[in-house]
Amino acid sequence: MDNANTPYASLEPGLILDAIEQLGFPCSGRLLALNSFENRVYQIGIEEAEPLIVKFYRPQRWLDAAILEEHQFSTELLTHEIPVVAPLAVRDQTLHEFQGFRFAIFPRQGGRAFEVGNLECLEQIGRFIGRLHAVGACQTFQHRLRLDVQSYGYAPYKFLLEQNFIPLELQANFRNTVEGVLEKINEIFQQIGEVTYLRVHGDCHAGNILWNQAGPQIVDLDDCLLGPAVQDLWMLIAGGTAQETNVQLQKILRGYQEFHHFNFRELHLIEALRTLRMIHYAGWLAKRWEDPAFPLNFPWFNSFAYWQQQIQHLNEQKVLLDQLQGDTYLVTMD
Repeated sequence: MDNANTPYASLEPGLILDAIEQLGFPCSGRLLALNSFENRVYQIGIEEAEPLIVKFYRPQRWLDAAILEEHQFSTELLTHEIPVVAPLAVRDQTLHEFQGFRFAIFPRQGGRAFEVGNLECLEQIGRFIGRLHAVGACQTFQHRLRLDVQSYGYAPYKFLLEQNFIPLELQANFRNTVEGVLEKINEIFQQIGEVTYLRVHGDCHAGNILWNQAGPQIVDLDDCLLGPAVQDLWMLIAGGTAQETNVQLQKILRGYQEFHHFNFRELHLIEALRTLRMIHYAGWLAKRWEDPAFPLNFPWFNSFAYWQQQIQHLNEQKVLLDQLQGDTYLVTMD
């Protein structure tokens, strides 16, 4: 089996097709690699049938129990008629194993990407996320991450320092910047008060929403976790002026509240969550840097200029967080 640095070295076409065929699917031999870095995802041609999508999970990332919670959440959403691309149950199982690789099979779904900022679609997407969260609030996760300052802030920050990713000349500046930002984010969470954590998509950006004639359909619940509801809303905002942002939020929340209660205090978490995502993303790239696919596809990462830019961006976020006075996202519902 491959080591943690090159986990997919032996995931060759023959193994992929054998994994599908041992479940009873006659493969045509057509195999197309799809855009995915954390896992490996392929479209597989099936004789006299529609192609299937197979996702090979990154070894050593999730426990089986965490993957099965993702699958259970998808299935639960489908039972409530919430459009989601859920794994297929084959021989009464959704998680399979072949020669050390765990994988799941999904139906192929068509559609176009959601257009961020499209006001005509935002209210509909708000209703969709509201329905998803209404189901997400019914149970909890036991084996998946909780989005907080520790998991998305301090943990990746510690990894970056311990693995010597930060150039020596920038370490003091990086430490001061990140620690100042995380301290401010802690303050913001404390000022807001109790935040309800529920099962959310976790990575709800336009690329993970397919749009067809029936409306939106969610894909890729690989990063689902326990988080505040606003985590699934803020990445759907195109930005712009404060007025434009508030109009977009108003559209989303009008639809959302038809199906689920929203705590408006969470709007003041948006910039904090955006900042945590920046730190988490840098840590994610660092953890995967010895996987050959990452230097090839992210050549700009881990250069001196990159870390200088990260420090600059985090300092800008720190200024923005310092300026927040509780009315940055003042949404008035008609």
